[in-house]
Amino acid sequence: MVNTSDFIKRLERLFDYYGLSAAAFADKIQVQRSSISHLLSGRNKPSLEFVLKVIKTFPEVNLYWLLNGKGFFPADVSEKLSSSPISDKDTGQKKAIPVKGKGLKSIEKIIVFYSDGSFKSYTEDNC
Repeated sequence: MVNTSDFIKRLERLFDYYGLSAAAFADKIQVQRSSISHLLSGRNKPSLEFVLKVIKTFPEVNLYWLLNGKGFFPADVSEKLSSSPISDKDTGQKKAIPVKGKGLKSIEKIIVFYSDGSFKSYTEDNC
């Protein structure tokens, strides 16, 4: 369940980050200005349609961050990788990740695919 007051704080952070007023933000995601006003006042809770419009219009917004504050904003692959528990920075040792029904496994490579068809491969050697 979404905590409305925390959602409002994250929404206001979006306004600041993009340098938009509430009205300009509403125009940008193509919703009525009153819907933003009702969200900010606590009268209404965010609808699925509203959240999806924000995510579609601003791809830097992480869905989980917007809904419950977990994750990153702006969503940045390098930030996610650097804070990921793939290896122990102090010892340089890989951490094993439990895989249901298969015991412990470690990550050897992560490949990130971009919308333009390019990709970046990350291994322990080039992180």
